[in-house]
Amino acid sequence: MGQGLQSRLMGMLDVVYPDLDSGFLADQLIQAMGLTADTPAPPDHTNNWSESDTLLITYADSIQRSDEKPLVTLRRFLHEQFGGTLSAVHILPFFPYSSDDGFSVMDYLAVNESHGSWRDIEAIAREFRLMADLVINHMSARSRWFENFRKRVDPGKDYFYEAAPDTDTRLVVRPRTSPLLTPVQTEDGERYVWCTFSEDQVDLNFRNPKVLLEFVGIIRYYLERGVQWFRMDAVAFLWKEAGTSCIHLQQTHELIKILRVLIEHHTPDAVVITETNVPNRENLTYFGNANEAHVIYNFSLPPLLINTLVTGNCRHLKTWLMSMPPAQIGTTYLNFIASHDGIGMRPTDGLLTEDEKQTLISTMEHFGGKVSYRQTSGDGQQAYEINIALYDALKGTEDKGPDKWQLQRFICAHAIMLALEGIPAFYIHSMIGTENDYDRMEHTGRLRSINRAQWNIEDLEARLADPLSHHSKVCGELKRLIGIRRKQPAFHPNATQFTLHLGLQVFGFWRQSVRRDQSIFCIYNITDEVRQVALSDINLIGTDCWVDLVSGLKIDDLSGEITLKPYQSVWLSNRE
Repeated sequence: MGQGLQSRLMGMLDVVYPDLDSGFLADQLIQAMGLTADTPAPPDHTNNWSESDTLLITYADSIQRSDEKPLVTLRRFLHEQFGGTLSAVHILPFFPYSSDDGFSVMDYLAVNESHGSWRDIEAIAREFRLMADLVINHMSARSRWFENFRKRVDPGKDYFYEAAPDTDTRLVVRPRTSPLLTPVQTEDGERYVWCTFSEDQVDLNFRNPKVLLEFVGIIRYYLERGVQWFRMDAVAFLWKEAGTSCIHLQQTHELIKILRVLIEHHTPDAVVITETNVPNRENLTYFGNANEAHVIYNFSLPPLLINTLVTGNCRHLKTWLMSMPPAQIGTTYLNFIASHDGIGMRPTDGLLTEDEKQTLISTMEHFGGKVSYRQTSGDGQQAYEINIALYDALKGTEDKGPDKWQLQRFICAHAIMLALEGIPAFYIHSMIGTENDYDRMEHTGRLRSINRAQWNIEDLEARLADPLSHHSKVCGELKRLIGIRRKQPAFHPNATQFTLHLGLQVFGFWRQSVRRDQSIFCIYNITDEVRQVALSDINLIGTDCWVDLVSGLKIDDLSGEITLKPYQSVWLSNRE
């Protein structure tokens, strides 16, 4: 098996580094990961997840207590509030950093002292499957590696990507409007470094295989401290090639394959997730042939689902859902509606018209949201993401504005997400119904901070304990729905899914368990008016007994109809 591992690595390395000795480099990578010649290969096409898996996304310091480290506070909060409900937690970058709320890493092997320690990380990993960010495209301009780059010494001398100041970068796809090339003074004079995101986030040079070896060592370090899921941040931009878009290049895909092979040989049930906030067809390529990412984010879901609920029309959501290929066994989708970033607009390319995009943006601005822009080819700019807390994004409709259905609309959105093919992921501020944080946005000067609130634990617990607060209602109902989901084989991330055709005001789809012994018809009123659905339109099997898992209502007359209140969710199952 060891020879098989080396051969697999050599085939991929030959694509990335055609001028190097791939056999020697493969041996270095195997050694760096702590593997041996006889390390067995993991079985192919294995699902390392089930219907009981639900992920929480949070910063290390989203919840704080004045007298203790945030990671200690977070572990206790997770245990007390979500033990037995959530199976996995994604702690956003918890390393020392210089900007971008953690995504400008100064030291990959250290925990930010203000957050806590590796011991605190390991404690959380013992209770939940832990997902960590591999911030692999770029590193802080204040890191030791970059200081060594300036001094022209190792390690770091050749670790960052350079380009001539007159390089033609017109085709380069970017998510920002800042300059791409940044001049820096080094011991060898002025150099220009490539900065996809900001001048403080300098892109790493994977043309140098030493950088790849460094990251393999970093990954091994994380694995040995309990990290099982790896979110490869901004990985689409990893390889640069003059005269190209510098996104999704073949070398990038091969590097992901290399890292996956090494990770799953070390820990067979580990999971690789690629973060590629791009149009849907481009995003799907990161599955490869079930040999790249185990899991990809469903980036089109947030804008399409929000658009559906504020317009009361599910046409685009249905069209998208019908176009989504079932994930192969051993791969699946990560479904989310909100995250630490904004609502991405690029994933709506080809799905919403330009007028519809602008109407959605205007509606979100009316609800208190802000808009971030990106540089397009030439000197143009285009809306990149909408920055808004999800609870406020769903406070009303496009034509009527804010209304009394905010809570119901918010719950409906998550009931849809929970039932879709894939693993559901909740941003912590969605789980507790956090609203727009204008003070934090004003304090940091960054639009994304509007959805990156920091709670005092005593204040939050008081609100969650108050049955009249929307925070308590949101958290209680979402936990209840997650609890229902966990028990349904038809909600396995790889269970069959078909879209139902119930008009434009009622959204629905059918899930069937892998063993075909459970069917669930998921039906949602996505409007602010009462709707009727004829049971004959759903094609329920007459010999089965049907029950709504959400309300407990049993269906006796299959020739009748069900009445849906505004934003009501129904999960009709043939078994309780």
